[in-house]
Amino acid sequence: MDKYIYDDKNGLWYELQGDYYIPCLTLSEEESKPIGIWGQRHKAYLKEHRKATYTTMLMEGTLNSYLADINEQAQERLETLVEQMKQAEGITEQLKAENALNWVQNMNNIRSCAMEIVNTEIIYR
Repeated sequence: MDKYIYDDKNGLWYELQGDYYIPCLTLSEEESKPIGIWGQRHKAYLKEHRKATYTTMLMEGTLNSYLADINEQAQERLETLVEQMKQAEGITEQLKAENALNWVQNMNNIRSCAMEIVNTEIIYR
């Protein structure tokens, strides 16, 4: 028996493994971009709740670039929300200079609220 055979019907090569021919399948190489924390969170969400979408993107080689884009969108949205909330709450550099502890408390609160909005709008949708 031949170690490798080619099937004209489907265009696949098969390799002999024991008594069976197994298709020689490889995932396409995709560009490796850092996906960041937001991309990792969305990836975990896709794995758990959108398995078909996750598997399809993984096999097509588009998952990494998609997650990098999601990470970038989420980070930009977070920064925009934090700035808008700072202005709405009146959090200024003057407050930071006068009462640093109060400024940190307010900024942590704003950041937490902005992160929840980003999670709802982008990550867990």
